Amino acid sequence: MSGEDKVRNVAERAKGKVKETAGKAVGNKRLTAEGKADQVSGDAKQAGEKIKDVFKH
Repeated sequence: MSGEDKVRNVAERAKGKVKETAGKAVGNKRLTAEGKADQVSGDAKQAGEKIKDVFKH
């Protein structure tokens, strides 16, 4: 996995956590859901990159 992809995926997870926390703080269910979705998306991309790395070696 390239370092750039790894950083991008971690940033997406962090952005999702911030959105989720902000949504909970203000009682906005849509923002909370978007934050959770961003976190799941970042996790899935990270897993995909790790699988690619396994098959490269």
